[in-house]
Amino acid sequence: MDAYSATFGVEEEFLLADPRTGAPVAKNVAVAQTAAELGIGLQLELTSCQVETNTAVHINATELRDELRDLRRSIASCAEKNDARLLAVAIPPTVPHTFPITDTPRYRRMSADFGLLAHEQGLCGCHVHVGVPDREVALQVGNFLRPWLPLFLALTANSAIYRGAETGFASWRSILWRRWPSAGPPPYFRSVGDYDAMVAMMLSSGSIFDEKMVYWDVRPSTSFPTVEVRVSDIPATVEETALLATLIRATVQMARKSLAQGQTAPPVTAEILRAAYWKAARSGLDGDSLDPADGHVRPAVAQLAKLVEHIEPALEELGERAFVADSMAAVLARGNGATRQLNAFRGRHDVDDVVAELAAATLQGC
Repeated sequence: MDAYSATFGVEEEFLLADPRTGAPVAKNVAVAQTAAELGIGLQLELTSCQVETNTAVHINATELRDELRDLRRSIASCAEKNDARLLAVAIPPTVPHTFPITDTPRYRRMSADFGLLAHEQGLCGCHVHVGVPDREVALQVGNFLRPWLPLFLALTANSAIYRGAETGFASWRSILWRRWPSAGPPPYFRSVGDYDAMVAMMLSSGSIFDEKMVYWDVRPSTSFPTVEVRVSDIPATVEETALLATLIRATVQMARKSLAQGQTAPPVTAEILRAAYWKAARSGLDGDSLDPADGHVRPAVAQLAKLVEHIEPALEELGERAFVADSMAAVLARGNGATRQLNAFRGRHDVDDVVAELAAATLQGC
């Protein structure tokens, strides 16, 4: 493996909420300005109740986790200074019917071109970047990752409560997000030419207006020499984000080993992936999952064990076996964000309890 195989980084999207009501507040510009005074660059998202952090490039999970903790702690303080609360939640538990759009030319165009779809957002995800040498490798690695995308979603599901009620899904964000024309699992691409032709078609049809709107859950990054995995909800805790990133990094490493041996990923049909996605969004970690690779239904925790067994050689090579074992045990013991939301809500059926639980999880360990 070349030097690229050791590098990875993370983008986390957060909700800014009113500290009294838990409702989204349109303060991303103010929070970003406060962060800039500390030397922290925040990205503004489509709706003005969201901010995004970006880590540096890292070569081990411990350093990544430490930076994620620092970023959450610092941005939470910046939010507090602007009378807002930082929440690691994939969709607001209590929301207005529409969200104000961040006032930039690009986001104004999205609002004009996509109507209510752009105004019903407030969706927060987590994007993991893993270094690769070129776009061709990124695409071929993406083919290997496709069958595991539903599992990454199930692991991080964190959007069970919406508009003050149970959605019936662990990840309601995933259901809403896939309304965008280029969101969800990507097609199986055999070459860069196939990929470029598909993107050109979407551009010419008006279903997207630039390449940044290629929202597939795994794609060659438009900004970095990486493969970017975008499937997950924003995890409730730093520990879960670091675990997700490490699992993805090791899965990429295994894919690159297969490519180096002349192997290509077996195609998985779009229909099977859609079914597996729906099941992951519905059940999260607390029920069964559909394995797109073999069509078998098994408990999500068993599917997670299957992934760890598959990537064990890479975890050993990267020195991350103990980190994954410890982090996974902790997540399975307490539950992911969706489980925590439901446990909090089912006590008094009061969304304030959900917001309090999310606020605590956001800064857990920070």
